[in-house]
Amino acid sequence: MFASCCDRKMCVCPGPRRIGVPGRSCSPSLLLDAMSAPTRFLFPLIRNCELGRICSSVCYCHHKHLCCSSRHSFLKLGADTRHASAFLNPRDRCAQVRRYVTTPQRFYLTPPQVNSILKANEYSFKVPEFDGKNISSILGFDSNQLPANAPIEDRRSAATCLQSRGMLLGVFDGHAGCACAQAVSERLFYYIAVSLLPQETLLEIENAVESGRALLPILQWHKHPNDYFSKEASKLYFNSLRTYWQELIDLNTGETTDVKEALINSFKRLDNDLSLEAQVGDPNSFLNYWVLRVAFSGATACVAHVDGVDLHVANTGDSRALLGVQEEDGSWSAVTMSHDHNAQNDSEVLRLKSEHPKEVKSVVKQDRLLGLLMPFRAFGDVKFKWSIDLQKRVVESGPDQLNDNEYTKFIPPNYHTPPYLTAEPEVIYHRLRPKDKFLILATDGLWETMHRQDVVRIVGEYLTGVHHQQPLAVGGYKVTLGQMQGLLMERRARISSVFEDQNAATHLIRHAVGNNEFGAVDHERLSKMLSLPEELARMYRDDITIIVVQFNSHVIGANKE
Repeated sequence: MFASCCDRKMCVCPGPRRIGVPGRSCSPSLLLDAMSAPTRFLFPLIRNCELGRICSSVCYCHHKHLCCSSRHSFLKLGADTRHASAFLNPRDRCAQVRRYVTTPQRFYLTPPQVNSILKANEYSFKVPEFDGKNISSILGFDSNQLPANAPIEDRRSAATCLQSRGMLLGVFDGHAGCACAQAVSERLFYYIAVSLLPQETLLEIENAVESGRALLPILQWHKHPNDYFSKEASKLYFNSLRTYWQELIDLNTGETTDVKEALINSFKRLDNDLSLEAQVGDPNSFLNYWVLRVAFSGATACVAHVDGVDLHVANTGDSRALLGVQEEDGSWSAVTMSHDHNAQNDSEVLRLKSEHPKEVKSVVKQDRLLGLLMPFRAFGDVKFKWSIDLQKRVVESGPDQLNDNEYTKFIPPNYHTPPYLTAEPEVIYHRLRPKDKFLILATDGLWETMHRQDVVRIVGEYLTGVHHQQPLAVGGYKVTLGQMQGLLMERRARISSVFEDQNAATHLIRHAVGNNEFGAVDHERLSKMLSLPEELARMYRDDITIIVVQFNSHVIGANKE
């Protein structure tokens, strides 16, 4: 329940059952062992149909090596002899492949079906106007999610701070399960909002709790009906939050709260509370198991706080924030508002090695933390934070479901000087300008498929309805004049139907999943990707969660302080 062997962020399955390979995505061929025989047979066919998707039909010879030469590989993968015998007659098997390829409509979704899937989790919020004048620097935001895992491990949150100024928006990417991402998505904004409150407001809230009076509302949530909140844990969460604001009251220095400091403290304090709650446990068996699930799973977080022209982005892990800027000539450029915390970030690698100087050869191996975890900063993941003795004590005294889980018993290799992982965020500040049109927050499922400049251009053109035609690129493919004409016709059709989506995040997901080699949304490809069964979808893409925040240039331009 805690770890999926094909989790792209984590490969921690011990012993001979370990099928993940640290440092790269788990091999799809190895995962075939866990599938039913019909699924094993269809997987290579679907994959190779993808390779030939730019053609109107797939030639039989594309599959020849699959049906005529692969029987030994299937036997080697562990397929039993009942199914292996199906590959002993290449002629018969090829005929079946031919029939499969010539009836692709069986696996296609219609455009309405595609739209139904893409729009299932979309949400939009428009900031209300007062007396005809919008006083917020935010016009509104669009958000959406497209799952690859079942259930989805990503989460999202958006809320307006009612007792202080500003709006909070965030995306959370879970791994080894969704529990940690769920808890962080519910709780982090409360910690941030409390950190930003003045001393007198904190005292007023605490006095209300002591006297049993109604509390001042702290946040106004903007959430989709599918954005679940765990009511069972609400009392536990409230008690931990109250302890935090009591400490803020006791530690009052009289100085104005710094937003950057508040963000950093909130991230670290929540992560500490997740750890402490798991160690203490709970008399309620459900809550006891829940807090342990939260602590042993993990989540990255990318959160934006927007207050007037002040934009702060706090990032822990490898989700990203990107600012869309419209230049004077109408073109779009991207401004990076976060840095990935993984092996591709040299400063992160140096930080880890400096914190563990006697383990420079083992702390980062095959581009993963201790050879296992891709993000170098995350909430939860106590397997990389607690001592070995503490891990054993908690697991042995925990519920049977926890004690029977292999992942919780597994000790990472070369585990000498924990903690190896931190939830401390890196905070970047930006003063908004009139040309800063929107902010994109997204989990790494988007950035794995699209370049940041393409992301900004697609959203910018969607929001403005103005398209700057780029030279038609064919990516090195040889195309005929007829094919070139078809591509130009696709481009024209794409422009005329740009407002098919009423949500900018949905529009971006459509491109992320359905773009072909020429930068156009290919319905055939989009249909195939969305119709993959659960056990295959995770091999092709990750969960995708996107929030697109649109700024009010008039309000920003009027603020010339």
